[in-house]
Amino acid sequence: MEGTNRNDIKAGQKVKIVKKQDQRSGKLTEGTVSRLLTNSGTHPHGIKVKLEDGTVGRVKEVLD
Repeated sequence: MEGTNRNDIKAGQKVKIVKKQDQRSGKLTEGTVSRLLTNSGTHPHGIKVKLEDGTVGRVKEVLD
């Protein structure tokens, strides 16, 4: 599932995100969502989240 719809993403879910510095390479980082940072319902580049380890990025794939 893509990460462009806020309703598809909940705290505690496993996701793959792209960090700001990895946007050019497309390298994905896997982790568990701590909180959602994007307030709008959708975002074309992915909903911005903070992972439990403190990493911030945009969701590219929801694993759960």
